[in-house]
Amino acid sequence: MEKINEFNEMMPEMLNTLMNKNNGIILINVLPQEVYDRKRLPGSKNACVFEITFPDQIASMISGKYNQIILYGSSDRSKNAVTAAEKLVRMGYHEVYVLAGGMEAWQAAGFALEGTDTENHDDAQMKMHFKDGTYVVDTKKSGIEWTGRNPNTTHFGTLAFKNGRILVTDGLIGGTFDIDMRSIKNISLEGDEMQPVLIDHLESDDFFFVRMFPKATFTIKKAKPLDEPTLTAPNFKFTGSLKLRGLTREVEFPATVNLLMDNTIGIEAHFDIDRTKWDIIYGSSRFFEHLGMHLVFDLISIQLRIIAIIN
Repeated sequence: MEKINEFNEMMPEMLNTLMNKNNGIILINVLPQEVYDRKRLPGSKNACVFEITFPDQIASMISGKYNQIILYGSSDRSKNAVTAAEKLVRMGYHEVYVLAGGMEAWQAAGFALEGTDTENHDDAQMKMHFKDGTYVVDTKKSGIEWTGRNPNTTHFGTLAFKNGRILVTDGLIGGTFDIDMRSIKNISLEGDEMQPVLIDHLESDDFFFVRMFPKATFTIKKAKPLDEPTLTAPNFKFTGSLKLRGLTREVEFPATVNLLMDNTIGIEAHFDIDRTKWDIIYGSSRFFEHLGMHLVFDLISIQLRIIAIIN
């Protein structure tokens, strides 16, 4: 079965037989400590593959390069144990195995587990069980980054939320967010004498007409989970309305939503809006001719981060 400088899979039944024989195998859970504490195979040690010290942890556990090492992770959907095995092979270990199907397969086969929560069957890739209630936006931790462009350069800066609430009812997400248009800042020209000139221009009636419309409002109409969502890529599609410069238009964008600690929701999104839909037409060649150096692209890029804590 052994292949020098490679690793093999081991079925749960075979591992169970070896464990019952107590033949000195080294069994390692490669998941984070908190997962290991909740649920693990009996007698296994822990070395988290996601930690930069993983090779050092392994070296401190295993003295010889020819020990029989069985690594396991959560399920066959996750590459945690495979990644760990590849690292061990590169470190020179010769008899490395991966438990096929991980803890999920071990549990399905009816074999024993130990820990504080051995019956937990949650899918670790998508724990999106939102508690119903009102989540208040933390305006200090939340914010908007904007980017505007023309043929010659790019300008970018920030906007702040004035307030906001996310409403969760029967697991469905809604909410309303007010944006303080008077908070608009530019970063790209920091230290340049043209920075205040640009800000004045953005606040003027050529762009956001902040004196007349000091607030913008985004309202969530629908937040629909995407097919096969994960926690590190866009997993929801948001549909809502943005009231800007006195006009309300529909917007859609993908977002990455996570349930953080202490019943906190985190939303991260990156998308473009066509400013001309809100009658912000300065520099647009769709509305003006002979613009010369005053040409400004229609699309504005938005990077949105919202942190909201249950009230």
